[in-house]
Amino acid sequence: MNYIERYKNWLDHPYFDEETKAELLSISDNEKEIEDRFYRDLEFGTGGLRGIIGAGTNRMNRYVIRKASQGLASFLLKGNKSPSIAIAYDSRFKSREFAEESACVFAENGIKTYLFDDLRPTPELSFAVRYLNCDAGVVITASHNPKEYNGYKVYGKDGGQLPVNLTNAVLEEINAISDITSIKVMDFDKALKEGLIELIGENIDDEYIKALKSLSVTKLSPDILDRCKIIYTPIHGSGNKPVRRILEETGFKNVYVVPEQENPDPGFSTVKYPNPEDKAVFELAVKMAKEKDVELIIGTDPDCDRVGIVVKDKKGEYITLNGNQTGCLLMEYILSNLTEQGKMPENPFVVKTIVTTELARDIANAYNVKMIEVLTGFKFIGEQILIRDEQGDENFIFAFEESYGYLSGTYVRDKDAVVASMLIAEMFAWYKSRGLTLFDALIGIYEKYGYAKEALDSFTLEGKEGVEKIQNAMMLLRKEIPEKFGDTVIKAVRDYKKGAKTDIKTGLEEKLSLPESDVLYYETVEGFWFCIRPSGTEPKIKIYYGVSGYSDSDSEMALENLRRNVLSKIKPLLE
Repeated sequence: MNYIERYKNWLDHPYFDEETKAELLSISDNEKEIEDRFYRDLEFGTGGLRGIIGAGTNRMNRYVIRKASQGLASFLLKGNKSPSIAIAYDSRFKSREFAEESACVFAENGIKTYLFDDLRPTPELSFAVRYLNCDAGVVITASHNPKEYNGYKVYGKDGGQLPVNLTNAVLEEINAISDITSIKVMDFDKALKEGLIELIGENIDDEYIKALKSLSVTKLSPDILDRCKIIYTPIHGSGNKPVRRILEETGFKNVYVVPEQENPDPGFSTVKYPNPEDKAVFELAVKMAKEKDVELIIGTDPDCDRVGIVVKDKKGEYITLNGNQTGCLLMEYILSNLTEQGKMPENPFVVKTIVTTELARDIANAYNVKMIEVLTGFKFIGEQILIRDEQGDENFIFAFEESYGYLSGTYVRDKDAVVASMLIAEMFAWYKSRGLTLFDALIGIYEKYGYAKEALDSFTLEGKEGVEKIQNAMMLLRKEIPEKFGDTVIKAVRDYKKGAKTDIKTGLEEKLSLPESDVLYYETVEGFWFCIRPSGTEPKIKIYYGVSGYSDSDSEMALENLRRNVLSKIKPLLE
């Protein structure tokens, strides 16, 4: 069926509810909107589903959720007569509804489903899958996306996001469903009564917090902890209870919460974009910090898997740290203390993504810790932990990505803002006990390893036309490998879609070990880098940059020059 036929089918078929039909009737005179909603099925990628909430096959709604859940159910039932699954959800619009829809589809398929009784952080779902020995997990969330979005993330038996090969197997089952109206759903109350759906909550919370507390790196005296004042904001999301609890139970009594952002709010009423990567989300927290003379602000995104921090500098100004800076602070803190205490395990390893700062590699090398590099996305980090867990000869210490995701320990197999918040607070107190601020600690890292600087440019191109422009830009960049971007001379380019690294001067190709992905990574003659990739979850193309210098001003100039040269070539391709 073409998009008009699909649209009419949804309007006419008795399977679809009246609210959905009313929404579709309201766009009956807008063919472009109809096309965008029905020209394709919402893509089920390696992160599951993510899209704008609304009626249509290319939107997030109960019917698209049902189709994804039925495909996942069919996948789980192959070779497993009695699988089980855990489901969590965040504070977004329709999150509870979508979670129950999913549970009712699984129940109809005879799959035991553990459903959280209220919103919970995404990492707690990862923990629950492992703790309950489930075969899979689902989180209803769109993470840090704007309020119009929701999503459906799928986790495997190991608690990690579903890897590419298993995602493709689930996708096959989803695509095998030719008629969405054939999907049956069990009544929620009936499923509860028959024990096919079981509500979970407090017991999992207790075990999760207990496990994370065991990952504490240093023990600090109560008098130091009493001197540590922290402001926390959950940015209207699911982090409020677990983050406050873990900070209190690890001795931080002076934690103030931003009242306007404390409670769950699907409209994210105090921010335009509920992402700790956006400085604007901390405006209320900074105002509060100035009033209370607080040195550290911690903020987590709606599903509490990302965390951002704001610290005071030497001038008393509040500085928002980026994900690379926070990650390097944590890595230096953890590795240095494990080494000093004689607690570094044999064959330790850390993980970062290819677009994460190279400073992390320098830190790992300084402590003789193996650095493993993966493609963008925490699912690849979780995959590396699983591989080495099964081999049993290497020990995971820490991982992070530039987009504010951090993980310590293996209880969770995805980025975890709850454990990261605990470690950030602990690190803050540890440096304070030595008369240093976190800003001092960051400068100390730069002085020790070099002044690394990174940046990200992101271009949003909405709709079908936007997707085509992004695809065309990537095609043109591959068609003829440029020797220069403006004045920036390219030494080599890694094409992860082609699976090869090409030396510009010699033309020689070297095979890449990482999986196929639509990513171009350029190395410059100065030893800098930049990387271009379409987003896997939003209609965006992203450009990452990384430089290093002998001083802050030196690296700042290098970064500005690199960005200017790269954008001079990329921007025209997107027009």
